[in-house]
Amino acid sequence: MPNVYQDAVVTKYNIFNSLFLSLPFQDIYRTGTLLPLLVQASEEGFNAGKSPLQIIESFFEEYTENATEDERRDLLFNLIKFIERQVVLFDSVEDAGFDHTHDSNGQGSITQLLNRVDSDDLRQKLLRKLEDFCVRIVLTAHPTQFYPGKVLGIITDLEESIKDNDFVEVNHLLLQLGKTGFINKNKPTPLDEAMTLCWFLENVFYKAIPMLVQRLLNGLEVPMHEWTHTGLFRLGFWPGGDRDGNPFVTSDVTLEVADRLRQILLKCYWRDIKYLKRRLTFNGVEEFISTAERKTNNAIYYPDQEHYTKAEELLADLSQAREVLVRDHDSLFVELLDETVLKVKLFGFFFASLDIRQVSPKHSLAWQEILTKIEKQVPVFSFSDYESWDEKRKIDFLLSLQVELAESDFKDPITQDIYGSMLAIREIQKRNGIEGAHRYVISNCASALNVVEVLALFKNVWKTDDLHVDIVPLFETVDDLANASEVMKMLYENPYYRAHLAKRGNQQTIMVGFSDGTKDGGYLRANWSIFSAKEQLTKISREYDVKVTFFDGRGGPPGRGGGNNHAFYASLGKDIEDKEIQLTVQGQTISSNYGTVPTAIYNLERLFTAGLENNLFMSKNTKDQLSEADKALMEELADAAYHAYLGLKNHPTFVPYLEKITPLRFYGQTKIGSRPDKRGSGGGLKFEDLRAIPFVGSWAQMKQNVPGFYGFGSGLETLKNEGKMDALKKLYKRSLFVRTLVENSMQSLMKAYYPATKYLQDNPEFATIWNMMFEEYERSIALMLEFSGEKDLLNQNPVTKESIKIRERIVLPLMTIQQYALQKLQSGELSAADVDVYNKLVIRAMFGIINAARNSA
Repeated sequence: MPNVYQDAVVTKYNIFNSLFLSLPFQDIYRTGTLLPLLVQASEEGFNAGKSPLQIIESFFEEYTENATEDERRDLLFNLIKFIERQVVLFDSVEDAGFDHTHDSNGQGSITQLLNRVDSDDLRQKLLRKLEDFCVRIVLTAHPTQFYPGKVLGIITDLEESIKDNDFVEVNHLLLQLGKTGFINKNKPTPLDEAMTLCWFLENVFYKAIPMLVQRLLNGLEVPMHEWTHTGLFRLGFWPGGDRDGNPFVTSDVTLEVADRLRQILLKCYWRDIKYLKRRLTFNGVEEFISTAERKTNNAIYYPDQEHYTKAEELLADLSQAREVLVRDHDSLFVELLDETVLKVKLFGFFFASLDIRQVSPKHSLAWQEILTKIEKQVPVFSFSDYESWDEKRKIDFLLSLQVELAESDFKDPITQDIYGSMLAIREIQKRNGIEGAHRYVISNCASALNVVEVLALFKNVWKTDDLHVDIVPLFETVDDLANASEVMKMLYENPYYRAHLAKRGNQQTIMVGFSDGTKDGGYLRANWSIFSAKEQLTKISREYDVKVTFFDGRGGPPGRGGGNNHAFYASLGKDIEDKEIQLTVQGQTISSNYGTVPTAIYNLERLFTAGLENNLFMSKNTKDQLSEADKALMEELADAAYHAYLGLKNHPTFVPYLEKITPLRFYGQTKIGSRPDKRGSGGGLKFEDLRAIPFVGSWAQMKQNVPGFYGFGSGLETLKNEGKMDALKKLYKRSLFVRTLVENSMQSLMKAYYPATKYLQDNPEFATIWNMMFEEYERSIALMLEFSGEKDLLNQNPVTKESIKIRERIVLPLMTIQQYALQKLQSGELSAADVDVYNKLVIRAMFGIINAARNSA
């Protein structure tokens, strides 16, 4: 595979990269000539133990001897711009070669799955499983994708031209790329974020998901029009709904985003129906198709005229057209009609379900305002008494309340929006169908009361007990994950809550957050805590006859739950409910894993088959399942890793290091997302207020990647010293879950580069913490290799390994420039004007470093 990768990607990249030097723009030739020299100077300089400051200053002396200070700085900005475009080119070349570097019919494909279903019993078992199985991909508003929409369009065209080896067109697109700005001039609004992601819905998912369902049905020899479970794949959407710490998301924004989702989808249907009209020109059929075209168009542009108001009305006309087509016209072109019908069944009139999310303390604040008002009206009640009650009494009291609520009851703008968002859900259900918005996610959920506060608010805002809404608790911290099963037990035992679940089909969705879990407890502790919590939540849910669905809040990098997710889901075992696979995708993970139809099909397909693995082949996979002894060993390992991570997190210089040394403070200046970069509004930096993206992203910028490995090495060392390394090695060989944990952490280690920050060894304030990180980095590599029996990191994934190597070499000079600028800023010897220049250098370098990693924040 590395040779295939070399031919399909590396060689092509080198050829097309040479075209940059011929671009007829000022300073391009000089920049392109000097860049390889800076790469060489960086490699040699870091190997010799030089600091970024020494490397850049030596480079200036050797190659820009007569340049002024301003000219040298301009050169650095030009180098950054050049590297940014190299990253885009490499992305495009890699995506263009995807079919060559990935086996679309290999492990994890539907083709392989169906080959393994080699008996009638297994086939029937698969069909039963498919009756209610679902893969739900939720696109989030978390901004780790730095490319504006105009650049995304160029990237799409560039990939196609590279596939065709069209050098003339590639050259034209590189010219366009050279003139197109990569940086947003203004922060995007929540609506801007939504529209950016709608591009992927319209151009990728709308095509990929139906193609995937057709591939499955063809393999099962099930006629498309007979398939009834149209929820096999679902899309979720957070932009416009996720208001956790984002004051710019309002109920008006939520409604507008829902309307845009519907309009974009109807335009997709209209185009398909228009094409059908060109083919289905037969008597008795043509009339139905013409009606469908007219009423769909009216639903988009002329709602005052006759139009469809729900998907069922469109399906009724298309079904009548099909009936006539089959009866009177030999089923000519019926497969085209069936494809359109399948899309309408899959996407309804909503396209993607809009989730609402808010942080738990805000709901408590809303109730404080309500109960304080009641206190004034009912002398026998006081809010201070309420605060003194135990949790069960508070729950029973809130669920018994029937109060008239209005927006004017709330003074705080956020609590006003909570009220508005609950009304918005009801309105979206009227416009787009219940699937359009039916989930309310509670961030930082720590108790059953946190859930009931939301349920009781809905009851009083909607003025009914008949709520078509799923309340989704999000457990994130180590403590909250450990306590999650007790929280759900209290809810399951509450009669009102059980009645609510009964109306929702006795189904409970529970979200777990990898990002904040890792921030709180480190990589290994977070992953194992989530695994253990899922087992306990599955057990308690089965005891109470509740069908639990787990929704994984994942980011892009391993430190936020990213990496090889397919192997993760295939490895969970019989003690974790696998009715559905639900996960968030964001930032570069959307564009890298779902940016084109082929990559989307590949990754969706493997998530789909991973979710079926344990159910279908459990008897064959029993050796892979974790025994109680295995789990005890993993708990010891996670606990040792956790204590090591706490030693770093609680170090007195940890937060000052983030604030003063890393680019954390620059994230708010990047204009990439609508949300503030921390939850708290105070001026000082508090660890608990840090958002996962700037937290993880800052370590990625520094090439230290602490959230993706720290503590793993110490945990292994602790157990090795206790004589348990042989047991760990056997566990590694036997368990896909453990191998996946290690491989994903190896990704973080491969993307780390500590020589770039070795200069901090001489920093009087931060030398200790830098040495702690470096020692753990070296310890983790050595012991993970011993644990896995491998000679090098990621030997089991040669394509990923080769891709990381090349990407890291592309951004090496970018990293040098950024660290040089940070060193200059740390010196404290700059004028105000110079500070501004070096700030801009740091920020400009951030974009390329993030984008090159594809899953770094």
